[in-house]
Amino acid sequence: MPYYDNDIIEEVRSRNDIVDVISQYVHLQKKGSSYFGLCPFHNEKTGSFSVTPSKQMYYCFGCGAGGNVFTFLMEYENFTFSEAMEALADRAGVELPKQEMSSQARQEADRRSRLFEINKEAAKYFYSLLRSEKGKQAYAYFTKRELSPETMQKFGLGYSDKYSDDLYRYLRSKGYEDELLKDSGLVTMDERRGAHDKFWNRAMFPIMDANNKVVAFGGRVMGDGEPKYLNSPETMIFNKSRTLYGLHLARRTKMPQFILCEGYMDVIALHQAGFDNAIASLGTALTSGHANMIKRYGKDVYLSYDSDGAGTKAALRAIPILKEAGITCKVINMKPYKDPDEFIKALGAEEYQRRIDEAENSFMFTIRILEQDYDMSDPESKTAFYQEVARRILEFPEELERNNYIEAIASHYQVGFEQMRQMVHHLGTKVGIVSERQPLKSGIQKKRTREDGMMQSQRLLLTWLVERPEIYPKIAAYIEPADFTEGIYATVAQELFAQFAAGEALNPARIVSMFSQEDEQRQVAEIFNTSVDGMEREADWEKAIKETLIRIKQSSMERKRQNLDATDMDGLKQIIEDKRRLQEMEKLHISLN
Repeated sequence: MPYYDNDIIEEVRSRNDIVDVISQYVHLQKKGSSYFGLCPFHNEKTGSFSVTPSKQMYYCFGCGAGGNVFTFLMEYENFTFSEAMEALADRAGVELPKQEMSSQARQEADRRSRLFEINKEAAKYFYSLLRSEKGKQAYAYFTKRELSPETMQKFGLGYSDKYSDDLYRYLRSKGYEDELLKDSGLVTMDERRGAHDKFWNRAMFPIMDANNKVVAFGGRVMGDGEPKYLNSPETMIFNKSRTLYGLHLARRTKMPQFILCEGYMDVIALHQAGFDNAIASLGTALTSGHANMIKRYGKDVYLSYDSDGAGTKAALRAIPILKEAGITCKVINMKPYKDPDEFIKALGAEEYQRRIDEAENSFMFTIRILEQDYDMSDPESKTAFYQEVARRILEFPEELERNNYIEAIASHYQVGFEQMRQMVHHLGTKVGIVSERQPLKSGIQKKRTREDGMMQSQRLLLTWLVERPEIYPKIAAYIEPADFTEGIYATVAQELFAQFAAGEALNPARIVSMFSQEDEQRQVAEIFNTSVDGMEREADWEKAIKETLIRIKQSSMERKRQNLDATDMDGLKQIIEDKRRLQEMEKLHISLN
C-alpha cells in the first residue's frame, strides 16, 4: 500500500472542502454554521447528519458515523485510505508523489489495469448489441421477465452475438493482444478451434466489484444449450469467493440489512421492486470470503434463498459462515413460491416486505429444520431432539444469550424453561463448557467502573477544549498530554495541545487523519462533535472543569507510581512535582471570564 507523509495528506484534505464533496452524495441544507441532511449510513426520516465547514468534519447524531473527508469516502465508497487519497487528489488536481514499485509489481499493476479495460470494453459492446437488431431475442427474454428498460440499463444488461468469435474479433480491433484476451477469461484459445468467445448467443449480466468496475460476466443461453447459466472463470481481477453480485449498488442502501439471494434475476427483480439491498453469491455456495466482504459494511443478512430442499441446505451452510464472521442472520420465508423473483411477480413488494418483517431467527430456523429428523411422537426420539438442541445452545459463548435461546425454545416447543436450562447446564458441565458460577473477586467490578469513568473524564476534557478553546491557557500549567492515558485520547491530546501551544487555529480534521482505522476516526469525530448540556452558569463550568482536571491528574499520578522503578530518581522527582501541582489545583479557582 502506498505511503504518504502527513504534509501531502493535509494538502489533499485541505483542498477538498468537505461540504462540496459530501454534497455530491447527500442533499445538505444549511442550519446555522453547519449543514444537515439525511444520514447515508443508516435509515432515518429526520436529518441528524451534520457537516461542519469550520471543523471540516461530518458527524451523525443518530448512528455515530463521523470523520473527515477521507473517512467519508472510505465509509461511503468502501475505499481504502490509499484509494480515497487518489480520488481526492485527482479531484483537487494534486499530483501525488510517485510510489517506488518493483518492475514486477509495475507489470502486474499494468496487467490488472488492462484487464479492467477489456472487461469494460466488453460490457459496452454487449450492452450495445442487446439494443440492436442482433439482440432482439435477448431483449425479448428480459422483457418477458418483466424487467423495465431502466432496470436493464441500471444493471448494464447485454447480449453476446451468436457468432462464437464475434467478441474476440471486436477486442482485437481495439488493439488487445491474444495473451491478454486469454487471461481476461472472455476468450478461449485451442489448436482445433483457434480463438473463440467464452460467451456467445447469451443474455449477458456484467459482474461488478464493490467499486463499480466490471470484473466478470454471467450469461444465460438463448434457446437450447448447455450450460443454461455460465460464469467467467477466475482471473487476476475476479475471485468468485470474494465477489457478490449487486454489491456495487446495495452497499449504498440505507436499509439495516442485506438480502442475500441465489441468482442474478432474484437480485435484479428485488432492486426493481425497491429492495436496493439485494445481493447474491456467484454460482457458488457462500464462503468466508463473501461473509468478510459483507462484514465490512456492518449490516445484518436476511437470507432469501430458494424455498426448495436445495435452498434450505444452502441456507443451513450459510448460517454458520455468517455467524463465524459475526453477522446477525435471519431467514425469509417465501413459500408457496420458489424464489424472490417468482414471489415479487405473484404477491408484490408490499407482501415481500411483510415477509422481511416476519423473518425467522437463524437459530430457530435451524432448529425447525432439525426437528424434521426426529419423531416427536416418540419419547426417546423427542428427548434426543432436545439434547441436540441443548448441545447447539451451548455453542453460544454468553450465558445471557444461552438463556434467551432456552426461553425461546421453551416457549415454542411448550417445554419448561427450567427443565431446558438444566439440560443445557448439565450437558455443558459434562463437556467442560459451563462451569459452576464463582463469585467475583472483591474490587474487580469497582476497578472496571473506575477505568470507564477515567475514559469518560479524559474524553470530556478534550471535548470542552474543542468547544471552548479559552479553557486551554487556564489549565496548561497543570496538565499535559502525557496525563491522557486512555487509548486514542492520548494521541488526540498530544496533537490538540500542540496546536494550542503553537497558537494555530484548531484543525480537528487533521487530527482525524492521524488514525487509519474507521472506528478510531469515528471516536475522534465524536470528541469534536459533542455538545455538553446542562451547564448554563459559568460557575458550573468552572467547577466541572476543576473536578475533571483533578481526576485525570490523580489517575496519571497513580499510573506513574505503579510503574516507577525504585532506582528512577527522575521519575520520583516528577511524582513529587505532580503532587505539588495537584495541591495547587485543589486550591485553584478557574475563571473563564
